[in-house]
Amino acid sequence: MSIITILLPIFFVFGVGYLAQRFLKLETRVLSNLALYVLVPLLVFRTFYEQEIDSSYGYLSIYMLGLCFALIGLVSILSKIYGYTESERCGLVLSSAFMNNGNYGTPLVLFLFGTVGMETAIVLMVLQQLLMSTLGVYYAAKGSPDHDGIKSSLRAVRKMPMVYGAIVGLIFQWFHIPLGTIRDGVDLIADAAIPVIMVTLGMQLANIRLRAIDWRKLSTALSLKLMIAPLIAAGIVVFMPVDPLTKQIMIIMAATPTAANTTMYAIQFHTEPQNVSSATLVSTVSSLATVPVVIYLATTFV
Repeated sequence: MSIITILLPIFFVFGVGYLAQRFLKLETRVLSNLALYVLVPLLVFRTFYEQEIDSSYGYLSIYMLGLCFALIGLVSILSKIYGYTESERCGLVLSSAFMNNGNYGTPLVLFLFGTVGMETAIVLMVLQQLLMSTLGVYYAAKGSPDHDGIKSSLRAVRKMPMVYGAIVGLIFQWFHIPLGTIRDGVDLIADAAIPVIMVTLGMQLANIRLRAIDWRKLSTALSLKLMIAPLIAAGIVVFMPVDPLTKQIMIIMAATPTAANTTMYAIQFHTEPQNVSSATLVSTVSSLATVPVVIYLATTFV
């Protein structure tokens, strides 16, 4: 199957969400909350209920932390060179250090590798959401005029339903608690998670307006997110003792666009919201050209 035929269904669903929002003017937050607080937690629960915990989880965590901190370090260096303010630096962190492996990466892995790659993709999604709810909120709050980074981060972590879904799934697995016929209901809801979050991203993109773009900041964010990030990921995973498929998924996930949640954080804390939202939209569209290249290189040489 060609890379284009894999990406087309994904962008078709994004497009449906985009058009629905443009014409129907739906309340995006309602659908986003449904996915975040109901559908995705049950998807995560099912994954951790079925999957045995092994050493690969540790390597996935090292990869996520290493990639995120490497990008934050590069942003700090570039901010010094360009003379950016703290708010501008934090906005650039939000634009480039967090990948969209929920709305974009997980469906991409499903279309690319089938269900065999979904376990790894979902674990990476949970880890990424945890990072965004701690480091992401921290930098969004730090760039705000009234920054309260640590307290805001702790409050966000306590509200993260994905984490509780993972914990409950692990408890059910460890104690061999059967689900019985409830399992069919869990499957129905969990299977709905991916399509809904894809439609939600399309709706969120329809709400973004490109006005007064700072092209230097935007080009910096796009370069870091779409080109530098997968190179850093390749350098991190090349020596990891994990199977080639997991390495490929890690590299491909790193090439996904700016995370949509960072736009919400930027707006909430007034941290460069225009630049962050522009990076989300433009990186998503630009990924049509960059992601196929990364997929080809990762699947050919890893």
